[in-house]
Amino acid sequence: MTVERQLADAFTPPSRLTRWFAGWGRAYHVTLDHAGALGVLTWQILVSIVRFRVRYRDVLTQTYVMGIQSLPIVFVTASLAGIVTSQQGGYQIVSTSPRYLLGTLVVQSVVLELGPLLTAIVLVGRIGARITAELGTMAVSEQIDAFKSLGRDPVAMLGAPRVIAGIITMPLLVGFADVIGIAAAMVAANLDGGLGFETFLYGARLFWHNWDLFYGFSKAVVFGFVIPLISVHMGLRTSGGAEGVGLTTTNAVMFMILTLLIMDAMFPPLMLQ
Repeated sequence: MTVERQLADAFTPPSRLTRWFAGWGRAYHVTLDHAGALGVLTWQILVSIVRFRVRYRDVLTQTYVMGIQSLPIVFVTASLAGIVTSQQGGYQIVSTSPRYLLGTLVVQSVVLELGPLLTAIVLVGRIGARITAELGTMAVSEQIDAFKSLGRDPVAMLGAPRVIAGIITMPLLVGFADVIGIAAAMVAANLDGGLGFETFLYGARLFWHNWDLFYGFSKAVVFGFVIPLISVHMGLRTSGGAEGVGLTTTNAVMFMILTLLIMDAMFPPLMLQ
């Protein structure tokens, strides 16, 4: 009877509390695993840059792909963001505050938040998913292993150029998005509410601080580093054939967007206090 009881206890399904702790344990393990791998990858990229193992032609190619080819979608996104911000801000301000404050609201919103974050999210879909799928396909088809067997460093050849290009192009794209967003908002305020360009620019200059521009570009540099870094990390870890590439790309996009939002929430207490 005792042996039967012990066997029954051994094969008893785990309780809800046990499953809950097991789930948190798996999440904790996965988080630490990705954090450690990202740290190692960052160190490998830095070593590749310091030892001049990165070819400048690869950097230029990736800069063209990430920067020039992303201008149309960034233009559309920034224009719509500026127009919507102007219209909604005008609706709130028209009956409660001086109309020139619309310029302040739009410029602060675009430079501090909408320009960097929306541009980063656009690049997650256009560049991050592309890098993950590209490197993931190379991983499952054993092209990465072929590079290693030939004595080539995949991080120096494939990872470092993309990270460098992201750091270079992201601030430029954010600056472009800021200009386009503010210009579109100014035109929308003029057409929709009759607000003159001079009045809009007066409000924009009234509460302007140079630190705001530095704050926005600081976000751009960090986002430009994080997006290709996570993409390369997830792409090189891909396994499981075509299905694995699709699953890894989906997880990478979720990973990047969540990371961007968390880092975006960390900037105000660190740099605006």
